[in-house]
Parts: sequence; structure tokens; C-alpha cells
Amino acid sequence: QVQLVESGGGLVQAGGSLRLSCAPSGRTFSSYGMAWFRQAPEKEREFVATISRSGGITDYAEFAKGRFIISRDNAKNTVYLQMNSLKPEDTAVYYCAARSAVTKLRTPATYNYWGQGTQVTVSS
Repeated sequence: QVQLVESGGGLVQAGGSLRLSCAPSGRTFSSYGMAWFRQAPEKEREFVATISRSGGITDYAEFAKGRFIISRDNAKNTVYLQMNSLKPEDTAVYYCAARSAVTKLRTPATYNYWGQGTQVTVSS
């Protein structure tokens, strides 16, 4: 069992930055690929970024490319999402997720464990 706890959300002005953190419990963190998803009100949960178990492979949604950076520190059991040049349309609840699968990485159903989410609000 893996429990995920996100932190780092908040209110920021457009153009600003935030760094989200996700700290999974357990000693098997490095066994899981990790990802960030987001969900805005009345919208479906959407893929943001994913990172492989070693951190060597990453993938981003088109809207995240060039603005967001996913990274992980296996020694600290933490995965990060650095978000820059934030826009009002980035406002959503951001979720950390863990997976053991290595395919369909942009699909929420692929992920075995989810955090409770952290709110990100970008004001114009």
C-alpha cells in the first residue's frame, strides 16, 4: 500500500510560479512511476506530466511543455512539479499518482495510488 501526500498548492498571480511536492509513504517509492494530474471544476481529470522510476524519462501534456518540470528525488522519497508562467486556466486541484505499469501513462486508470489533491489557484 502506498499513501501519497501532496503539498505546495496555493494562490498565485498569473505569471508566477509554484512547486508542488508529493511524498509517498513506504520504502518502495523507487519502484513506481509517478505522475501529476489535474482536475478543474466540472472538467475531467487530465494528465499533466509523468516520470519514470529512475527519473530518466519524462512526458508532458502539451500545455505543460516549456512551463512545467516534473522531477523526483528517490533518496528523499519525493516527486516534484515545478510550475512556471502560470495562467488562470491552470487553476485546478492537482493530484499526485503512482503506477507500476509502463504503458498508457497518460490514462488515469493506469495509476494504482492517488493523493488527496492540492488546490492551485491562479488569479488574473
